[in-house]
Amino acid sequence: MTALRRVHDLLPHLLENFPREVLVAGKRKGKWIKYSPKEFSQLVDQTSRGLIASGIQKGDKVAIMSANRPEWNICDFAIMQIGATQVPMYPTLSGNDIRFILTDANIKTVFVGTEELAQKLQDIKEKEKLELAIFCFDESQTSTNWSSILSLGASHSDIDLSAYRDQVSPEDLVTLIYTSGTTGTPKGVMLTHHNLVSNLMDTLHAYPSGLERVISFLPLSHIFERMVFYMNCYACVSVYYAESLETVMADIQDVKPYGFTTVPRMLEKIYDRIVEKGSALTGIKRNLFFWALELANRYELYGKNGAWYEFQRAIADKLIFVKWREALGGEVRTLMSGGAALQPRLARVFWAAGIPVLEGYGLTETSPVISLNRLDKYQAEFGTVGKPIPNVQVKIAEDGEILCKGPNIMKGYYNRPDLTAEVIDAEGWFHTGDIGEIVGNGFLKITDRKKEIFKTAGGKYVAPQTLENKFKESPLVEQVMVIGENRKFPSALIVPNFPALEAWCEKKGIAYTNPEQMVQNPEVLDKYQREVDRYNASFGRWEQVKKFKLLTKEWSIDAGEMTPKLSLKRKVIYERNLPLIEQIYADLENGKI
Repeated sequence: MTALRRVHDLLPHLLENFPREVLVAGKRKGKWIKYSPKEFSQLVDQTSRGLIASGIQKGDKVAIMSANRPEWNICDFAIMQIGATQVPMYPTLSGNDIRFILTDANIKTVFVGTEELAQKLQDIKEKEKLELAIFCFDESQTSTNWSSILSLGASHSDIDLSAYRDQVSPEDLVTLIYTSGTTGTPKGVMLTHHNLVSNLMDTLHAYPSGLERVISFLPLSHIFERMVFYMNCYACVSVYYAESLETVMADIQDVKPYGFTTVPRMLEKIYDRIVEKGSALTGIKRNLFFWALELANRYELYGKNGAWYEFQRAIADKLIFVKWREALGGEVRTLMSGGAALQPRLARVFWAAGIPVLEGYGLTETSPVISLNRLDKYQAEFGTVGKPIPNVQVKIAEDGEILCKGPNIMKGYYNRPDLTAEVIDAEGWFHTGDIGEIVGNGFLKITDRKKEIFKTAGGKYVAPQTLENKFKESPLVEQVMVIGENRKFPSALIVPNFPALEAWCEKKGIAYTNPEQMVQNPEVLDKYQREVDRYNASFGRWEQVKKFKLLTKEWSIDAGEMTPKLSLKRKVIYERNLPLIEQIYADLENGKI
């Protein structure tokens, strides 16, 4: 077996060990385009030769700005095996962020997915007078198709790639990832081959065995999904890319995956869809559905609920849970969740239904995995992000911040030694910015983001994520952001789950019109007040949400209110809703509270 020292050492590993015909597949216009390990490797080499012939040298920066597709992976390997550095760029980036990344990294070449992105890059190139080659995966009127790089590579078949591969050191930069962050200018995270290879090998022990194929829809531009692709290469698992987020459920039925990586937001939507279908049932079928759901809500790992509970769960499995698995293709063995905190309630329900969700934790700066839950007995615990992986040390600072040290820690922030020194201390500990604790038998539990914890005017500290995760247990709440920095009490902005709200209105005989009118409806406001009161009960009086406002539109990546990994951009949301927020606290002064 090929020794893995650099990420591109996966290529000979694939050729020697991959047992299936399909390494990776993408869906274009409803049709699957599949690549075998041999075809994939040949295209990688051809692209590498084309890049060399076009003037790309070791250390040059080459960007990929595209949605998930096999060409993304082909170009990724082609760039890294000649010693260049790959810079992933989210297709949803703003013009300002694109401009900053192109100039800060001095990018020479960009591969883009669509004609629209090619035009966007071309406009910035002309305006900024950049020396930039743009190649488009789709047919394009404004830039060269990437097939020209393949043709160039084919005409330079005499280039000996082994000499280029050999000059790449494990300590060389393999990628430069600009984190969008929730505020401020993007920071370029420098990750080496050694960072990624160590994280891959130290995480493999937790990767479920026996998987044959998975579906992928999280962006490859984020290190989480990209690392999982490398893991699938090593573990010999076929990867199928969903055509779009809108087609995920249909593509799942087509692929029948053994698993996939996800974020809590996606699991919430799947859960809501399941409950919505259950609510539409009538008679005994409806009663059975909600009996099974109530059972799932009480699920405990490793048979802790006893034999009678497990007997009932076995019945629920045959009658109800099997249909949930069928909705996910019928072959699903496990799901992996990251990017944000997963509600323990969701984890219980999916585990009870025979769909284990393994929650993990990490950051771009940590390549990314720090800890994760596993399928092995007693290696998972609800409400935690699992145990630290081998070779990664974790400790809790005096102020509760999670610190870690290991071969997965980034080289630093590109061109920003000042910012690097802020997060990596003199002893080599990386300061994550997250607050947490070690619980049980060595499990890591995240309680909040250090920078997101706020202090009320009364001097009390409030952890907003903890409140938000609790409120999202309500079927009527789609999104929520808790605020209250230097205010007299915490309050919340709530985006209703409008389909669920419409169903509730119908049941109560309330005429549903449109979101704008419904968020002002007294009966609707009263219902949300009761929901807030119910979930507030779990918290101390000082941290309970005293007032809220209902919003009419869901926060989104496209609107700049969420990061690509679906974290709230709190500063943006706060500023856009400042008049509403001021009204909340003005009501207090006017004696309305």
